[in-house]
Amino acid sequence: MSPAVADPRPLRWLAIALALLLAVTILLLPLAAVFTEALRRGWAPALAAIAEEDSLAAVRLTLLVAAISVPVNAIGGVAAAWAVTKFDFPGKRLLVALIELPFSVSPVISGLVFVLLFGAQGYLGPWLRANDIEIIFALPGLVLATIFVTFPFVARTLIPLMQEQGREAEEVAATLGAGGWNIFRRVTLPNIKWALLSGVLLCNARAMGEFGAVSVVSGHIRGLTNTMPLHVEILYNEYMFVGAFAVASLLALLGLVTLAAKALLEAAARRRMGGPA
Repeated sequence: MSPAVADPRPLRWLAIALALLLAVTILLLPLAAVFTEALRRGWAPALAAIAEEDSLAAVRLTLLVAAISVPVNAIGGVAAAWAVTKFDFPGKRLLVALIELPFSVSPVISGLVFVLLFGAQGYLGPWLRANDIEIIFALPGLVLATIFVTFPFVARTLIPLMQEQGREAEEVAATLGAGGWNIFRRVTLPNIKWALLSGVLLCNARAMGEFGAVSVVSGHIRGLTNTMPLHVEILYNEYMFVGAFAVASLLALLGLVTLAAKALLEAAARRRMGGPA
């Protein structure tokens, strides 16, 4: 970079110091406070709170919801990104807007929409009751709300990469007689696999931590429809602070593990591409 256009060194160090200050103040200190409060009385009470029946049920439900919603969003995100970047069709901009819709709509509103559709007094409520189908205040409602909130993560991770890669490789494969599935499996997927894994991990972290949408559709039934974030709220409201912070610490630890896996994947991808790790 030319010295004429390079940032002055004091300005550069000021920007770095400000970023570090914000990261420590807004991110690291609250996270450290959660772990500190969880272990204030030692390891035994914290582990006992996590091992409590309702806490274990919340952990299982959180992992189950993520295990269902993340693969669905991975498939849907790949399909959406492939359609947007590899084809021209009417309504393409509308599809992009719909992909980004969950980013602009409050999760609480999305939960209310599902209640309006599938609740007892909702549009489809009478039909669901007549056929003995439970969606709201049950696992399907939690999964639907989580899928809605986390849908953009895979697609928005893939779209910029696939736009940069262009369509040439797929077009060459098509001229050589390859079918659509073979083109995707042998050409498209190898080129996007690292970005896909990164998007899946982000989607998973968001799915495990979702609160607003699942709070509306869950009914807060302890041991049945409470995910980990909802269980933390209940424990905190009941002044069971050690239990609340212990479960919150476990949830934060799961998120940190997910982000660490994402960082390792990105480093591995850079090494394979010949860039600095």
